[in-house]
Amino acid sequence: MDEGTRQFEDRAKRTHDLDLSIEEFPAGTETAADAADAIGCDTAQIASSLVFMADQLLVVVTSGANTVDTRKLATLRGVHTARMADPDEIEATLGYEIGGIPPFCHDESVPVYLDETLTEFETVWAAAGSPNAVFPIAPETLVVCSEATVADVVE
Repeated sequence: MDEGTRQFEDRAKRTHDLDLSIEEFPAGTETAADAADAIGCDTAQIASSLVFMADQLLVVVTSGANTVDTRKLATLRGVHTARMADPDEIEATLGYEIGGIPPFCHDESVPVYLDETLTEFETVWAAAGSPNAVFPIAPETLVVCSEATVADVVE
């Protein structure tokens, strides 16, 4: 198991008392569609954690079938613009590399927004600390663990 995945699994157990069913894919899953194919679910069930800068670093957990609307995100934050965060900002603040960012258990607490379309599913799949590991979770549990605000954040 990758170190990032091990770290996330340990934090999720300690912080939220979660026993996760982590699945690893040695070849990795570079896109939401790749992850969905590997898992055997719909791309819309992939809970992609994307990191933005909009007055501060924040995470948007969006359906793999959707694109974040940075104008909507900026409006939610009460700022003029929102942009993708750079990799150095992300790793320094969250402790995980791009492609493996889980929706919760970050190094530092940041605001989290959840794409409201993910709440339509019984189960979604999120990154587990590395680009080659995912775990299933109910959207309601994801909201509680990440202290997410459910919002319309997509185009």
